Amino acid sequence: MTSSIALFFLQAGVDQGFFNVLVEKFNEGNEGGFMWPVLVALILGLAIFLERIITLNLADIDTRKFIVDVQEALQEGGVPAAKELCAETRGPVASVFQAGLMRVDEGIEAAEKAISSYGSIEMSFLERGLVWLSLFIAIAPMLGFLGTVVGMIQAFDAIEQAGDISPTLVAGGIKVALLTTAAGLLAGIILQVGYNYCVSKIDRLISEMEESSITLIDSIVMLKEGEQIVDTSGSDSAE
Repeated sequence: MTSSIALFFLQAGVDQGFFNVLVEKFNEGNEGGFMWPVLVALILGLAIFLERIITLNLADIDTRKFIVDVQEALQEGGVPAAKELCAETRGPVASVFQAGLMRVDEGIEAAEKAISSYGSIEMSFLERGLVWLSLFIAIAPMLGFLGTVVGMIQAFDAIEQAGDISPTLVAGGIKVALLTTAAGLLAGIILQVGYNYCVSKIDRLISEMEESSITLIDSIVMLKEGEQIVDTSGSDSAE
């Protein structure tokens, strides 16, 4: 079965061009009117996916380097210097750090609560739009299956009107049914891959926020106790 499908696409690419074949099959499957809704669901889902990818890539920074920079700023310039660095850095980690540093004067517990609260807000921003993407993932195959049912109904109507079962008589309705099913499943697979990629990237960003927040709290505690946050003896000896 898989080799037959691959052979079909290879022949299509050689004889007519892959895009032309897609357009032809789209028009053939659209007799029931369900190919356009599937295509719209795919386009809207891809638009949300691309918007999320751009947003998540902009939010992604070198977290380890940023933590070291914040620790050095705390050690050399105190909390004001660290807050200034966070304000100049993009991304959810920097925003969470800044929220915690703004509450340092009120105590460690206040800083921890601020980090936790603002972390939840940043998580909602990262996950914004994914509910719509999951909706289109569910809708696209359902529209395809609905087109399948409509196509089969048309095929049985043709049989009833003709009073005879002929392959050429029912082939049209069955073909529409199969094409809409294939289109809906293909759209759902494409959007599902995009959804899983976004979720994995969001999980990594959230994990980095949680781990770095713990490091920030530890650094603030060390600052208040007058301990050295960053070991600069290695860099001094190298100079």
